[in-house]
Amino acid sequence: MPAPNPPVPDALPRHVAIIMDGNGRWAESRGLERSAGHRQGLETTRRAVRFYATRGIDTLSLFAFSSENWGRPSSEVEALFDLFVSAIEAELPELRERGVTLRFVGERAGFPGELRQRMQDAEDLTRDNGGMCLVIALGYGGRWDILQAARRWAEAGMPGDGDGEAVFGSFLATSGLPDVDLLIRTGGEQRISNFLLWQAAYAELLFLETYWPDVGDRELEHSLAWYGRRQRRFGRVRGPSEGAVAGVESSRA
Repeated sequence: MPAPNPPVPDALPRHVAIIMDGNGRWAESRGLERSAGHRQGLETTRRAVRFYATRGIDTLSLFAFSSENWGRPSSEVEALFDLFVSAIEAELPELRERGVTLRFVGERAGFPGELRQRMQDAEDLTRDNGGMCLVIALGYGGRWDILQAARRWAEAGMPGDGDGEAVFGSFLATSGLPDVDLLIRTGGEQRISNFLLWQAAYAELLFLETYWPDVGDRELEHSLAWYGRRQRRFGRVRGPSEGAVAGVESSRA
């Protein structure tokens, strides 16, 4: 009999960010086209959005398409764009019903016109919702984000002598959102791959061996329970009766 899921802790992260890795490898391990992994990964994405929205998480950020993903085969990129368009259309009614605010971050210039329009329409239709903010990173890279923020900050006259970091942060693509508390990466790799570099400066890092399409409620419950056991110090020295300083923990969940 499988072990019961651990209880969800009282101390919840405000902002959860996920690098949804392993879709292509999931498909290849089954002799399928990589696009099949992306389609199956979308089912996991639906599950994750519902899970975190019902747990009271303030912000959920998902790394859907990075700046580096433009280097993938054009057939895979085009299939991803088609999937994004259909996913926005299919999921928007439920997101609106759940009161989720949808926000896209990243460089949109290279995207097909239909996708850009769907993104804009979805943001407009959910802008006044009062529930969880769902951030979809498309064409996003952390270095790109910092560079574009620096340009805009300089154009504004570099304000913020008294609280420079907070003012600079207002020029990032995630302006107005809390910093990342918990960053999860699936698929077995242990790096953050240029995702939310500024925003995740003090995030707890959880690396899971599980491919994204195989992530279920057990792994999602585990993520919150694991976070609840962390001792977040932000550089402060621990007391003599406390355990090891918080660091990176890998888990097979």
